[in-house]
Amino acid sequence: MQTEPATWLLLLHQIPNSPPYLRVKMWRRLQKIGAVPVKNAVYVLPRSEQTLEDFHWVAREILESGGDASVCEASFIEGITSSEITALFHAARESDYAELLVDMKQIGEELRSASKEAGAWASGMIGRVSRLRQRLTEIQTIDFFSAAGGKQAESLLSEMEAKLRKAPLRKVQQTGAYSGRTWVTRKGIHVDRIASAWLIKRFIDDDARFKFVAAKGYKPEPGEVRFDMFDADFTHEGDLCTFEVLMERLEISERALRPIAEIVHDIDLKDAKFGRQEGPGVALVINAICTANKEDNDRLERGTLLFDDLHEFFRKR
Repeated sequence: MQTEPATWLLLLHQIPNSPPYLRVKMWRRLQKIGAVPVKNAVYVLPRSEQTLEDFHWVAREILESGGDASVCEASFIEGITSSEITALFHAARESDYAELLVDMKQIGEELRSASKEAGAWASGMIGRVSRLRQRLTEIQTIDFFSAAGGKQAESLLSEMEAKLRKAPLRKVQQTGAYSGRTWVTRKGIHVDRIASAWLIKRFIDDDARFKFVAAKGYKPEPGEVRFDMFDADFTHEGDLCTFEVLMERLEISERALRPIAEIVHDIDLKDAKFGRQEGPGVALVINAICTANKEDNDRLERGTLLFDDLHEFFRKR
């Protein structure tokens, strides 16, 4: 547990009224780095190299948006004590942990119910618990003074992870069953369908043929495999996009694919769950590909080059 610092870092800022979303954007940035407000336009962090860098990045973004921002070190003498500031950090993190614990307990109940029947698992359970771990790690990173709720969250999540490791998993579909198939999806492909088709061709069925059909009224022919469309063999499940579902159900575990899955998830579902810095850039390129190419085969060809390069990039990292 970190002791109360003698000096703190302060961000003093003034955000312009336009564009209207800027205030919310900066508030989210400050929440993500763990800063707490001590006055309307003053946020505080305990001093460290990392927190100093975090504040400098926020200040730069405010300045580039036409606002005003300064980062400084300060010791509080009157008005508020270091103990009171520490209490603000505790309260903020306890709120984060409480929200996470609600989701943990809900998934924990599903896990206990599913484990009563051998092999009966709610779809996406392993992925959901993995995302709980990611959320907990993100909170722990900004839990500068070890709020009490962290121990309870860590204990409960560790128990869930241990149960998953011991429990019988449902039978996984094998990639070999999909050799030389025709894969069908909706016309007007965008990020999830482009990425899923790339994944299919690269890791599941290297002889795959793709057919793009109307979203409604299509009657599948024998042997076709549908993805990312109504009543498909592989499509969104829970909060997983089709790319993630393909990876999970076919047990595709290559490490370099995980960041791609997170990028595709955030672009497709627009929930900023993973918040990868590459996401906006990939989204821009995908939009450019779809704007410049009306035919789905052309979109897939250009998108394949993009995902080949992304995969190679993450593989080397």
